[in-house]
Amino acid sequence: MFRNRPALAPELLRDTLGLSLPPWTEARVESAELTQVVPTEYRADLVVLLSDSKPVFAIVVEVQLSRDEDKRMSWPLYLTSLRSRVKCPTALLVVAPDASVARWCGQPIDLGHPEFTLRPLVMGANSIPVILEEQVARDDPELAVLSAMAHGHEEVGASIVKTVMAAVRGLDTERVRLYVDLAMSSLSAAARVALEDLMKRGNYEYQSEFARKYVAQGREEGREEGLYEGERTAVFEVLDARGLEVDAEARQRILNCKDPSQLKLWIRKAVVVQSVQELFEPGPVTQPEAR
Repeated sequence: MFRNRPALAPELLRDTLGLSLPPWTEARVESAELTQVVPTEYRADLVVLLSDSKPVFAIVVEVQLSRDEDKRMSWPLYLTSLRSRVKCPTALLVVAPDASVARWCGQPIDLGHPEFTLRPLVMGANSIPVILEEQVARDDPELAVLSAMAHGHEEVGASIVKTVMAAVRGLDTERVRLYVDLAMSSLSAAARVALEDLMKRGNYEYQSEFARKYVAQGREEGREEGLYEGERTAVFEVLDARGLEVDAEARQRILNCKDPSQLKLWIRKAVVVQSVQELFEPGPVTQPEAR
């Protein structure tokens, strides 16, 4: 997202974290290669360079989803190496949607030299706004996706994702796919079920072509799953009626099956088998001997 819109990085530093930046007219992605003449290669997630006819400020953008102690060793190097290369002030912006990871990222890094301490500037869940207004999301879709990533597990998560899906209209297909996938993957299990149920019922009008395809796919998968469910239920009911106990492994195997012909065969075999394991053995259905 930062690569798609480099100005997002300085806007977050200035508008959300309150950092004073020099005047600038252009924000562009700079090489993230920060290797010096040493054996180890260092590469940041992204570097955004602000310029006004010449470089005036550089931002190292790091997306941190989990703790990584090695980062506390490399982040100071990123800044000093970049400062040496572009000849202007630098700052570290860490985006950490998870609250506990954000707290860890924000801990000062003492380099040992007096007063030489790096305090990372962190965009955590508390710093990222909840975006529910479609026009706000349309004006800044990347920030809307960050909002979904930071608050998707909360009660308001599904509403944020609906806003994102409505706001991505007009973006190129690749960005739409990336943004919708990021937003959807940020939801809690309960919120995702609720949203997908809403999509299947068709009670929400999604504006983007990709979102409409997602809805259509969800509806088709729902219809398909419904067909499978009938056969699976029949297998379980027959086995239960015959007093055959279905263990966890066998139950999961039946639930995972999406082959209608296989499910129908299992229904017929369930009538005559002497054990659940026999249900899965190859071979035709053997009718019981007539008495």
